[in-house]
Amino acid sequence: MELPPVGLGTMGIDDPDAVATALSVGYRHLDTARIYENEAVVGEGLAAGLADADVDREDLTVATKLWIDDLAAADVAPAARESADRLGIDAIDLLYVHRPRGDYDPEATLSALDRLVDEGPVRNVGVSNFEVADLDRAIDVLGRPPAAHQTELHPLFYRPELLDHAREHGYTVVAYSPLADGRVGEVDAVTEVAAAHDATPEAVAIAWATAKEPVVAVPKASSAAHLRANLAAADLELTDAEVAAIDAVEREAELFPE
Repeated sequence: MELPPVGLGTMGIDDPDAVATALSVGYRHLDTARIYENEAVVGEGLAAGLADADVDREDLTVATKLWIDDLAAADVAPAARESADRLGIDAIDLLYVHRPRGDYDPEATLSALDRLVDEGPVRNVGVSNFEVADLDRAIDVLGRPPAAHQTELHPLFYRPELLDHAREHGYTVVAYSPLADGRVGEVDAVTEVAAAHDATPEAVAIAWATAKEPVVAVPKASSAAHLRANLAAADLELTDAEVAAIDAVEREAELFPE
């Protein structure tokens, strides 16, 4: 699945104007989840943005995620349709298993999601917060790689084995929390690279993430200035040495452990 280098992460966004503004400044990938309890907000912003911005619905990827209590085979279709209704769309472009926990059963859950692709209300199946073994099992069940794997990825938490798996099997990695909840400005390697480029640490963190094929990032932002800055960060080109310096950061800070 081809996704733009930078999309909009919406966890915590409760104002539809932020979503509409994102579309107006060039975002084409919106990411939410049932557990965020803001699908209706995203849907309202999406409708306003489509009405005001020069963008077609077909040019957008709207993604959401089924929470761990939505994953029993009998619950997948009703939950997906509820999400689509809240988002105000006929089909969810990318529907993730949020975590392989709770009611998740690889065979039952993924087969139910695959049926929704066949029937039309879902266009692509993704997974999130999976380990390599979970990814392998998903590929076995689906008979193909997931469209995308969303995982926490930022300069303070980096798992190369997940990127290696994505490269081997040919699917996209979507990096959530690429700004480490605002902590990237505390990382010396990041601030040194930022100073060399006359850029912000946030821009460097996004550029570092998107330099890693096949990674795209979904940072959260609400203001027009931050939305534009995050979108532009993908155009910042880091040297191999700069990427390696950030790779070598020893601190690990997983923001969203199990």
